[in-house]
Amino acid sequence: MATEIIMPKMGMGMSEGTVVEWLKSKGDTVKKGESVVSISSDKIEKEIEAPEDGILLDIEAEADDVVAIGKALGYIGQAGEAIPTENTQEVAPAPVASVQDTLKPAVKVEVEKEAAPVARLRISPAARRLAKAEAIDLSVVTGTGPLGRITKADVALAVKDRADEKAAEQLTTSLKAEKSTSQPQTEIASVALTGGTSRKMSGMRKVIAARMYSSLQESAQLTLQTTADVTALLAFQKQARAAYPIDDEVRLTVTDFIAKAVIQSLLEHKKMNSLLENDTITEFADVHLGVAVALDEGLVVPVIKDADKKSLSVLSREIRKASKAARSGQMNALQLSGSTFTVTSLGTYGVGFFTPVLNPPETGILGVGQITDQPVYVGESLERRSMLPLSLTFDHRVVDGAQAAEFLKTIKNYLEAPFKLVL
Repeated sequence: MATEIIMPKMGMGMSEGTVVEWLKSKGDTVKKGESVVSISSDKIEKEIEAPEDGILLDIEAEADDVVAIGKALGYIGQAGEAIPTENTQEVAPAPVASVQDTLKPAVKVEVEKEAAPVARLRISPAARRLAKAEAIDLSVVTGTGPLGRITKADVALAVKDRADEKAAEQLTTSLKAEKSTSQPQTEIASVALTGGTSRKMSGMRKVIAARMYSSLQESAQLTLQTTADVTALLAFQKQARAAYPIDDEVRLTVTDFIAKAVIQSLLEHKKMNSLLENDTITEFADVHLGVAVALDEGLVVPVIKDADKKSLSVLSREIRKASKAARSGQMNALQLSGSTFTVTSLGTYGVGFFTPVLNPPETGILGVGQITDQPVYVGESLERRSMLPLSLTFDHRVVDGAQAAEFLKTIKNYLEAPFKLVL
């Protein structure tokens, strides 16, 4: 019997994953340990390796299909080896299942028997679900997958075509109504643009897009901004680096001091160190700090667990270690989840103030801009000072503006009196 390529569980809260792309085609020879398919969860993208030498006999889940953990993505074996049929795979329960889980496939088969014409089609599970949700007649959908298999993208295209047709009908009706009146007619011109390069959004970019859209739609986000005079902090950092034996893991960067200031401020303003889920606000005594890292594929947020219990040097070491692991693709889903507050920076790109987007279900995220030298009045004298832009986005459902402002003021005070961060 052929060996299954299984959708793995990459995090405690993961129940399903998305197929990003197949790196091998049906019929290709593969070696054990060779990457054959790329998948993603809501946190991470990962390549699945072949469990044994052989031939990729069949592909059960196409690109963009959403597959439950433990389900087969495809099969590897020797030429002529038997593989489960599509119906057999749908009826078989997952490797570790509850009583309710084992009942679900039976219900699914019974429903599909009632819709016999659809069941005879070669169609991915994700495409079938989308077609049912959008009331799409599968008999008129052209499959572009192997052997004419209908994919989720095929159904999505049918949904778009139907919407375009409806919009065209509404426009035609509107124009006819306008023409029947005595009002001047407006000529509508349509320009077709050419010369561009198109690519389908997929993988990590698609997950980020969905999360950012959801964040903005489902929370009441507001951003407060201030500047911190970090002249003393830069001098203090220089002295600390001269006195501390710097190595490849401990650099004592400005980011380290900002992270420490945020942690200390969260301990004083616990409402900001909270999560809002299902109309329930949960405040945390411990700080699990997310530090955003920019990759070519998108943004990831490694989490420094129990950051409030770490000294400045240990915090520096862990932030640097996590950033290196994220850039090399060595972070797992557990290391990218569980944060209670996030810090993100665009200072290295020359950006000052900006509007960071919340990382749900967190209450706040701090955006750090570029330090610039500016003329500032200190008492009656005008001095050259180093100023740091800070942008705090918070969920107004959890805290009010005054509470968020107090939190931001506390961060500013710590940065302007850096010796407090090491006491």
